[in-house]
Amino acid sequence: MKFYVIGIDDNQSQHFSPEITDMINSHTVFSGGIRHHEIVKPFLPEDYSWIEITVPLNKIFGQYRTYDEIVVFASGDPLFYGFANTIRRELPEAEILLYPYFNSLQLLAHRLLMPYHDMHIVSLTGRPWLRFDEALICGYNKIGVLTDNKEHTPAAIAERMLYYGYDNYKMYIGELLGNKEKENATALELSDVIGKTFSFPNNLILQKTYERPRPFGIHESEFDLLNGRAKMITKMPVRLLSLSLLNLRNKSVLWDIGFCTGSVSIEAKMQFPHLEVFSFEKREEGQELMENNSRKFGTPGINTIIGDFVETDISGFPRPDAVFIGGHGGRMKDIMSKVCSVLVQGGTIVFNSVSAESKEMFLAAAKDNDLVIKESITVTVDDFNAIEVMKVIKNE
Repeated sequence: MKFYVIGIDDNQSQHFSPEITDMINSHTVFSGGIRHHEIVKPFLPEDYSWIEITVPLNKIFGQYRTYDEIVVFASGDPLFYGFANTIRRELPEAEILLYPYFNSLQLLAHRLLMPYHDMHIVSLTGRPWLRFDEALICGYNKIGVLTDNKEHTPAAIAERMLYYGYDNYKMYIGELLGNKEKENATALELSDVIGKTFSFPNNLILQKTYERPRPFGIHESEFDLLNGRAKMITKMPVRLLSLSLLNLRNKSVLWDIGFCTGSVSIEAKMQFPHLEVFSFEKREEGQELMENNSRKFGTPGINTIIGDFVETDISGFPRPDAVFIGGHGGRMKDIMSKVCSVLVQGGTIVFNSVSAESKEMFLAAAKDNDLVIKESITVTVDDFNAIEVMKVIKNE
């Protein structure tokens, strides 16, 4: 199969090169979205057929397979979160001839006369918040965002940023870029975006206005505590050591079991914002503590699950490659068995033992599940009892 993929903007009066015009005139099968069809319809031959790109995509590609050559119209640069990537994934053997245009973030930067070589780009078009949250926590100076018209509108993005304390950005919004009659580029403070609607398609660029603190290690006194009990939180040196043993730089999914105040989850998200974090806590008070502390330290995206972990249905969660056990309530054997049933090969579990009894329970459960003990480090913080930080892994 052969695809000719042509990038266009929202200009209702397109100007195609002679090469593209000849290509259009010599073909009869075309494809694209509804908006693309409306724009290019005047250029198509009389006897053309149009395959509209809608979900589910498997039906679209089923239609594609009945033709030898298809001309596809896509937005901007079809390799920039675009449909050419979808073709390569679904039909890797297909030949693709690409005729790109500027992508929408380039167009917005052009309208603003803003250099964009240093821009970090995130797509929220039908995607979760994870990579956007990561960009915020990392604190990139300039973030380009592809929006959608459902959950990830400019107003929703601004609201999320302000909720977690990221008021250190100005938002530039581009609407209908390429449409000479209707396009618009606006600079707004985040608070002025809340509640507003913008013409779609739109996108935005966030420009940082000041540096937000991102400490390496949060002192335990800064967290909201469970009933004010300072002993119910993992102390900063122990917390950082535990995260180090989990080797989170190379992990993707962290489960924090018995999170209490949320300190381990929050520290992990702050230092390794690429992580998907799932935090489990039996006490209902944990929900409010996690929410308050996540807002205080600017760590959006932590998934909180309240209830007894042993009784919790975990079938819908992504499998972890890193697990921190912060509390076990005397059910270490059951917790470890359940964790090991989903822990990926080579995955790591870290546990902080505060007594000889809890150490024996952890080591016995590790042995029952054929886990390999890799490290055990004892630390003492201030006048608290010594804590043994233990690391085990699941055999490759």
